Amino acid sequence: MDDQQFRHLLDFFGLSWAGYRKVRNGVKKRLSLFMQQLRFRTIDEFLLAMERNPELRKQVEILMTVSVSRFFRDRGLWEALEKHVLSEIINRGDESMKVWSAGCACGEEVYSFKILRDTMQRRLERLPILELWATDMNPLYLEKAREGIYPLSSLKELPPEWRSGYFSSRTASRFAVSDFLKEGVLWKVHNLFNDVPPQTGFHIIFLRNNLLTYYKDEVQNPAFERIMESLAPGGFLIIGSHEKLPETGRLLPFPYHPNIFQKHEVAEEGP
Repeated sequence: MDDQQFRHLLDFFGLSWAGYRKVRNGVKKRLSLFMQQLRFRTIDEFLLAMERNPELRKQVEILMTVSVSRFFRDRGLWEALEKHVLSEIINRGDESMKVWSAGCACGEEVYSFKILRDTMQRRLERLPILELWATDMNPLYLEKAREGIYPLSSLKELPPEWRSGYFSSRTASRFAVSDFLKEGVLWKVHNLFNDVPPQTGFHIIFLRNNLLTYYKDEVQNPAFERIMESLAPGGFLIIGSHEKLPETGRLLPFPYHPNIFQKHEVAEEGP
């Protein structure tokens, strides 16, 4: 599959060439193998088959998902999350805290959050009860996330004491997260474009390196609006370091990190 043929596929799904450019080779290999297995000879034949067969289209859409992550990716963001975002939420005094990792891939972001919360719980007397949703459209990614076994390269941002305290070695290069970190995570297969958000009133939504990276504006904007509706007033949206928000007047930059935004509080109406 050459780049021109790959662009045809991207256009078919409303995907962005700029988002896929650096990761396209691996995706193209998966797609080429899949086409060979089903004996499609041309890209046009492949596209026509997907138009006629929604199940085939769904399979290909999953094959085009990308998982590139590691624990505590962007350390500055996690420090701002701990010192300012979580502190603000805790100080509100709510009984519970709702968090959504949207497009969680293989779970590094989810377990990073659980580790961060655990370190805070060791210092503070009381934290809100955590309701943590982790969703992805690729069921294979969710299966890996539930298993919780990762290569050493995924742990390179971790301090040595966290690596030894929250992981056990399976081999010299494979590490498993502690079982207690898996407790309470609500894993769900979820398509950001077709499915409603798993809950409403989220205090924090992680939307990093998926919707705003890989999709064109005309596709991403309706999905983004649904995500915004599920974010509570005063809640925080976290995006990737190379991503740009769609035009919206409902999010304010958070002063402690450029990739964190806070939703406007709804002003109460007068009498």
